[in-house]
Amino acid sequence: MSDNRNLIIAIALSMGVLLAWQYFIVEPRVAEEQARQETLQAQESASESGNLPAVEGTGTPGLPGSGGIAGEVDRATAVTRGPRVAIDTPKLGGSILLKGARFDDLFLRNYHETVDPASDEIVLFSPLGTPGAYFAEQGWTAAGGAGIALPNKDTVWSLEEGSTLTPESPVTLVWNNGEGLTFRRTVSVDENYLFTVTQSVENAGAKPVTLYPYGLVRRYGLPETSGYYILHEGLIGVFGQDGLSEVDYDDVIEDGDVSQESKAGGWLGITDKYWAAVLVPPQDAAFKGRFSENKSGRTETFQADYLLDGVSIPAGGSSSVSSQIFAGAKVVNIVDAYDEAGIFKLDLLIDWGWFYFLTKPLFIGLDFFAGLTGNFGISILIITVLIKLVFFPLANRSYEAMSKMKKLQPEMEKLREKYKDDKMKQQQELMELYKKEKVNPLAGCLPILIQIPVFFSLYKVLFVTIEMRHAPFFGWIQDLSAPDPTTIFNLFGLIPWDPPSFLMLGVWPILMGFTMFVQMKMNPAPADPMQQKIFAWMPLIFTFVLAGFPAGLVIYWAWNNFLSVLQQGVIMRRNGVKIELFNNLGLDKFLGKKEADDQTKS
Repeated sequence: MSDNRNLIIAIALSMGVLLAWQYFIVEPRVAEEQARQETLQAQESASESGNLPAVEGTGTPGLPGSGGIAGEVDRATAVTRGPRVAIDTPKLGGSILLKGARFDDLFLRNYHETVDPASDEIVLFSPLGTPGAYFAEQGWTAAGGAGIALPNKDTVWSLEEGSTLTPESPVTLVWNNGEGLTFRRTVSVDENYLFTVTQSVENAGAKPVTLYPYGLVRRYGLPETSGYYILHEGLIGVFGQDGLSEVDYDDVIEDGDVSQESKAGGWLGITDKYWAAVLVPPQDAAFKGRFSENKSGRTETFQADYLLDGVSIPAGGSSSVSSQIFAGAKVVNIVDAYDEAGIFKLDLLIDWGWFYFLTKPLFIGLDFFAGLTGNFGISILIITVLIKLVFFPLANRSYEAMSKMKKLQPEMEKLREKYKDDKMKQQQELMELYKKEKVNPLAGCLPILIQIPVFFSLYKVLFVTIEMRHAPFFGWIQDLSAPDPTTIFNLFGLIPWDPPSFLMLGVWPILMGFTMFVQMKMNPAPADPMQQKIFAWMPLIFTFVLAGFPAGLVIYWAWNNFLSVLQQGVIMRRNGVKIELFNNLGLDKFLGKKEADDQTKS
């Protein structure tokens, strides 16, 4: 075993992980099949009426199902149909359809489709019958055979109080079934993305009535997803102490409905990469949750719903229940604030991954320094320096060991030459040399091993947090979560040609590759010629691999390499080790005349 084998193995494994990450994760698992939804969107089915049959074999009510009849109109036309109540908050715009009292028109004021602020705002909810219809609703259902007229999809509610839903002014909707029951829904919204819906029923009849509150989020058509293994997009929920449940679209299509129960606490809904629509039942109540899928023609329909225990409305009395709907951007401090305010484990809505104990603290640090500097790119540079400081003593010992190894290179070559026909004796003599000079050949692996968890944690943060979306750095980097848009193959924009994605080799990936090349040259050269070739090609391979990664990650890697080169250079100089690359580039003058003379003598 050569002295550099462990170091080579560590680097080769790192490269293998990165290549696998690129191939299996960064490249979407689903490409063609999620382009544009080819079919017309489904309308409501007859089973969505308020008078639903009981679940077979029980006396409990069923929930509105998914599925329907095809039909399509454009969104701009759909939102003008039927009576509506406008939604107007600092972060949200849209309306509630009074026919069915449905949240089916919602867009996010502060987020756009592209980095261009003039581009379209992000649309979350769209009315039934439009491409990608997506909405939330709440209501009441009854046990089969109850014969109670309940509000349904065709019910047109009246506006009893308020005119426009704002954080300062809730609205109240009312409907009378003509049989002694009066239904009201009071809807309020906060400054961010949380709606509170209080449903009440007044019973003017002579008999008590038992009704079951429900809520649902429904989406028509298989949505376009990022297709990355490290990110969950699809059906999601927390069911009390049972914890987080994540169901992919493909899984619910193949395996069918998924049902879970919570004795108290939790939520469920549908999540995208940056946005989510989540139902929040009363946190002190038990509920039955369900993820389901149905198909009408070629249109997939996905639904997350819950059903609460029955509420008794006495004769001459009334009862009410309050629940909430989160519909908006998954901003970390907003989601965490809702979690702290009592929505059980809502912080799990953001996919921090298995290594959340690294990813979330890293984000908190990045967000803090971004708040101070006004730039997430600068924050990445600061965090990198702080990480280097934390591991400075460990890295110092490692670089000192590598410097001693490089200084021993001539003696090691003599031993290899002397015992070239006796590999066992050669290894024994090398180990004696290491022991004599107090050198640990494994110590050189530490800087690389330290970088790996930080690298993946930063990648996760850049990929999943909306704060990084469209976050600019300087110059041409206008989105740290996207790859460097420049490429050497069109001379960084001087030639009017758009190269294919695999040729997008930008300025920052090239800088990263160069710093990696410099760092490799400063390390002890491996004895094996094949290993030397691997080392020689590694910076180029990493340059192409990382070119497709978020620019923020490449900036971190390049900056980290630069700091490592400085640190290692200083340590090598102190140990009297000659840095050939510095001399060849004329950087010996940078070290100072005395230091350069010392290195020449050594």
